[in-house]
Amino acid sequence: MKRRAFSVKRDANEPDIVAALEKVGATVRRMNWADLLVGFRGVNYVIEVKTEKGKLTDDQIVNFPAWRGQITIVRSVQGALWTIGAIK
Repeated sequence: MKRRAFSVKRDANEPDIVAALEKVGATVRRMNWADLLVGFRGVNYVIEVKTEKGKLTDDQIVNFPAWRGQITIVRSVQGALWTIGAIK
């Protein structure tokens, strides 16, 4: 199966989310097919950042289900920190 190329458009809230994740000690790497690969307390997370009204692109709708792991969509700093278990 040929992997499609994804655009690298970043959402406006991504820098704040990345900064908050790094502040709690997470390792964050930006990717192209999903926004972030986050390592925290020995666990890896694939995170797609969207603004409050942001929607998945057509490419994401088609290709994300092929990932045999979990991809979490986050819309806020709190959502990202909750996803990795840094807050309850």
